Amino acid sequence: MYIIGGISFKIPLHSAVFRGDHRTKPPRRLEFLLYLRPMVKRILGVLIFVLPVLSVWAQRNVRDSVLTSTQFGLGYAFQMPAGDMAQRFGNNHNLGGSIYHKFKSNWMVGAEGGFFFGRNVSEPGLIQNLRVDEGYVLDNDGQIAEIRIEERGWHATIGGGYLFRNSGHNPNSGVMIRGGIGFMQHKIRLEHQLNYITQLEGEYLKGYDRLTNGLALTQFVGYLYSGNSRLVNFYVGLEATEAFTRGRRELYFDTLQVDDQPRFDMLLGVRVAWVLHIYRRAPELFYTY
Repeated sequence: MYIIGGISFKIPLHSAVFRGDHRTKPPRRLEFLLYLRPMVKRILGVLIFVLPVLSVWAQRNVRDSVLTSTQFGLGYAFQMPAGDMAQRFGNNHNLGGSIYHKFKSNWMVGAEGGFFFGRNVSEPGLIQNLRVDEGYVLDNDGQIAEIRIEERGWHATIGGGYLFRNSGHNPNSGVMIRGGIGFMQHKIRLEHQLNYITQLEGEYLKGYDRLTNGLALTQFVGYLYSGNSRLVNFYVGLEATEAFTRGRRELYFDTLQVDDQPRFDMLLGVRVAWVLHIYRRAPELFYTY
């Protein structure tokens, strides 16, 4: 076994460097590796010297200059419902992502979306037609069914925003506002994995889930922190979503009602997100985490 420049290889017996009393040429692969070894050492030496210098220079740009960047965000929000939505759901959790492009003028455009979920559901008459006198639901085998009633929903918007100059610890940080327009949908999830209930399967389930959706508007105001060391980047702030929705099912099987009236659903919350910045300053490309 031979190791050259971190690359290991074996020389088979028939390719030995010495064969009897006659010296033979090394295998071509060995000759090539021996030729590359000094070159690899020089390259590594240059990189070890140059990379720290480039890192310091890049940090100085983040600290001192307004840079164009593409921002990928992964965030969490704790939200409280308002309007018509507060009559059906309680507080929820929201997991989402975003992508925005910030120009050197500090204006930005992009898109974002997320999924929200909760366990606080209050809907009069829900599955009342499936309950026996004692108040519980029986599965197909006549056993008491365990049903979890939960909130599920999602939203997606496109929009823009602005990062205010001279409001942060560096030119790429500060007070940030965003706004967008898009779509929001929510429904009631009836979970019963341990029991089979025909009335809550397939197309029948649509008669109970209260599917609702419509046009949505979002607003956000908070603080964007872009670390000088490029290791910590995040934003935190207040967020509001207003949705102009309607029920989308033709008939609710449990109440025998049609919910086609316009609704005004709101979510108010606090959002925090980790951000991956890709700063672009010709001709170099810097990644920050």
